[in-house]
Amino acid sequence: MALFAKLRESLKGVREKWSAGISKLFSSGKFDSDFWDNLEEQLIAGDTGLDFTEEIIDFLKSEAKRKGIKTPEGLKDLFTEKIVDELNSVNGMGQPFSLEKTPLVLLMAGVNGSGKTTSSGKLAALYAKQGKRVILAAADTFRAAAVEQLKIWGERSNVRVISQGQGADPAAVSFDAWKAAESSNADVLIVDTAGRLHDKHNLMEELRKIHRVLLRGAGDERLETVLVLDAVLGQNSVAQAETFNSIIPVTSIILTKYDNTAKGGVVISIARKLHIPVRYIGLGEGADDLNTFSPRDFASALMEVNP
Repeated sequence: MALFAKLRESLKGVREKWSAGISKLFSSGKFDSDFWDNLEEQLIAGDTGLDFTEEIIDFLKSEAKRKGIKTPEGLKDLFTEKIVDELNSVNGMGQPFSLEKTPLVLLMAGVNGSGKTTSSGKLAALYAKQGKRVILAAADTFRAAAVEQLKIWGERSNVRVISQGQGADPAAVSFDAWKAAESSNADVLIVDTAGRLHDKHNLMEELRKIHRVLLRGAGDERLETVLVLDAVLGQNSVAQAETFNSIIPVTSIILTKYDNTAKGGVVISIARKLHIPVRYIGLGEGADDLNTFSPRDFASALMEVNP
């Protein structure tokens, strides 16, 4: 319950901007056409997607009729359960990365400003705190600041950082890091890459090259391609994911800046459209603000009901 309380507090921003309006509807006591119209409007505004919006409203109408429910309050738990079921339909949703076979390689991808380097550092801190042997690879060789930022994260967590000079081949840095992780029996290798505009062909080809290098070393069972998405962007994040997934197989998602978005339904759109598990959500700037994504705790905290 302490974790749920922390999550509920962290989601205060998204409730104020999005879900509070939905929760208020269910507490209105008015079960009429305005209720359904307003619910549809709130869901679409939150970027849940039109298909899911229509489906959940049809489901609620059917359940209200079948069970003789007379007020919106009686549908609130059903609404929450429907969200949980939708999220849990994706294999791996909310589960941490498997460390059954090591070194686990996390290839971090995403556009500029998504929070990729910060998420890499937070993951390193998380694993280091668990006593795991972690290596960070500074494969964003385009920006000296990115390398320095990653080194700061490494120093904070006492984690080794593999880097080369600015302008070095990112695939070569990734290869060196893999060899270092393999030879030192590391548990986790986290490869931070440059922010790539998803419509820039040459940069996406560079990412494909890094993926090939790591795949040859680690193999499918030890390589996770982690796409870091900015929740504030809503449906644009889904479009980014679709483009990245056409270049390299995206296997997991980290959703950042979730504590400050009005597009809270984007996590449902990701589940429904992409079928890629959201492993973690970012709920702040601190090292401990990368949280494992629990669909039930998430939906409960969002709608302010007990899990």
